[in-house]
Amino acid sequence: VQLQASGGGLVQAGAALRLSCAASGRPFSSGAMGWFRQGRGKEREFVAVISWSGGRTDYADSVKGRFTISSDNAKNAVYLQMTRLKPEDTAVYYCAAREIDWVGFRKQTEGYDYWGQGTLVTVSS
Repeated sequence: VQLQASGGGLVQAGAALRLSCAASGRPFSSGAMGWFRQGRGKEREFVAVISWSGGRTDYADSVKGRFTISSDNAKNAVYLQMTRLKPEDTAVYYCAAREIDWVGFRKQTEGYDYWGQGTLVTVSS
């Protein structure tokens, strides 16, 4: 399984950015895809998750109302639309996949089986 994240860049505060994650290697008929981020000197933290079946979503409180996660099952792709970006959103953003979307560890790194390489988002003030 390979996950390829893209779409990062340098933007000003208040701007929008869309991240993409393409999954390949095996069909994803179940499970879920998530986005995490890691700022410099910080631990990796949960951002958002969406289930492949049913599209159930969850968000970190810090991004609710600003970020939207979506998926394209036909393309095995997941997107993270980020709006009203803040300097504190600056981080490397990682997409991750879990084979079974069960209740536990949905917002924890331990709950994911595969990880992409990350894409850097820098928000200037």
